This record gives sequence, C-alpha cells and structure tokens, in this order.
Amino acid sequence: MLRSLYAGVSGLKNHQTKMDVVGNNIANVNTIGFKSSRVTFQDIYSQTLAPASAPTTDFGGTNPQQVGLGVALGSIDVMQTRAAIEYTGAPLDLSIDGDGFFVVKDGNRELYTRAGNFFLDSNSNLVTSGGLMVQGQIPPGALGNITIGQNYYNIAVTRNGDVIGINSTTEAKETIATIAVANFNNQGGLEKLGESLYSASQNSGPAVVNLPGANGAPFLNPSSLEMSNVDLAKEFTDMIITQRGFQANSRVITTSDQLLEELVNLKR
Repeated sequence: MLRSLYAGVSGLKNHQTKMDVVGNNIANVNTIGFKSSRVTFQDIYSQTLAPASAPTTDFGGTNPQQVGLGVALGSIDVMQTRAAIEYTGAPLDLSIDGDGFFVVKDGNRELYTRAGNFFLDSNSNLVTSGGLMVQGQIPPGALGNITIGQNYYNIAVTRNGDVIGINSTTEAKETIATIAVANFNNQGGLEKLGESLYSASQNSGPAVVNLPGANGAPFLNPSSLEMSNVDLAKEFTDMIITQRGFQANSRVITTSDQLLEELVNLKR
C-alpha cells in the first residue's frame, strides 16, 4: 500500500481530535473558571530509504533520504492564562487575582478549582455549586472545612481571604476563617475532572497551600467571578485551519486511492 494513504489517515484522525478540543473550548465560552486547551502535532518517525554518507577525497557527502509516515498527537495543553473578571456583587463570589486555585474536598479527596461561586448550605458550610467543602484556615490554625455559625450575619470575604461576619450576640465583627489557595510547580500537569475541578497528578507536583497574599500567594477579588479564558476569534480561526487540514488529508487519501486504482487497471 502507498505510504501516503496511511499518512492521510493519521492526518484525518488527529485533525478530528483537534476539532474535538476546539469544539469543547467553544462550548465552554461562558463557563466560569474554565481554561481552554490547545492541540499540538508532531511528525511520526521517518522511513530511511538511504542513509547519509560522509565526504571522501574523491566524492562529496550525501544527505539521508527519508519519507515521513504521517502525523501524531504531540500534546493537549491546558492554557492557564488570565481571564476577565466579572463583578457580581454577591458576597460569597470570589476570584483569584493571579495563579492559584481554591482548595475543596470531596470526602477525603482534595481537589482544586478556579470557579469561586460559593454559597452556604443548610448546615452553614461554605461549599461549591456541586456541594464540595471549601477549605480554609480555621482557628487555631488547622486546615479544614469552613463552617459559619448560625449566630453570624452579614457574611463577607476580604481580599486576604478572611471570612468575616457580625456576631449576633456581641454585635462585633469577627474573623471566622480564612480561605486557602493552592499553587503548583506545574499547573499544566493538573488533571481535569469536569465541573471546573482539577486534581494533582504525578507531573503537577504537590499542592503548596497558603493564605491569600502570604508567601507569594495571590490575593482574592471579593464579589466577583473569573470568566472563561476562551478567545472566540482564535477558536474560530483554529476551526477553519483544522477544517482545511482535514480536507487536505481527505484529498491525499482519495488521490492515493486513484493511484491504486490505476495499478489495478494496468491488467484488463
């Protein structure tokens, strides 16, 4: 069979994967805290028809003769770039002003998110929209679930992550807890889980948990949410490029098929 036939098939397959990623980015253009992904390609190893030769006193050297065998998926990278911040006015809406993630817990499993649309459940726990417990520094200094007593009202969060409220008994403003943020040596190594959640992987490194503004950790933006970082102009451009790449590889396959048909028809 012609090598070009298999090269075209690899092109179709990998351009379809790129279109899947572009489609997912566009679908999440309005998902808070969403980070878009990009696809990179790399060539497959080449078949050597003739190796290179060194020059001699009588003849010059020759370059290798190689035929490429198609394209492979190089990477699917999550782009951890900044996105626009929308002011909502809701006291428990938060966004991170820099690199970092909110720490949440699903049972005993620690997860991470950029989506800060938090609220209080019926037990006064600070939770995500999916019901996961938001983690913070609880006096006298332990990391755990943030629970706000029933005797507090006018709950708000400061730039430093302090969850404050007015004690209904003393009418004094008190700091109930401080929301924690986590950083990683390699944010791109985090694994997407859906619902705007990430988990640490073997290549992300362990989470380094700090309080906002401490030890280089970012501050928070109260009463605001981080939007998706999807750039529609770029995504539609990538869609056009991917479509043309798919069409070109389809043409390679049909042309290779025509060549094979001519070979079959040599003997009639």
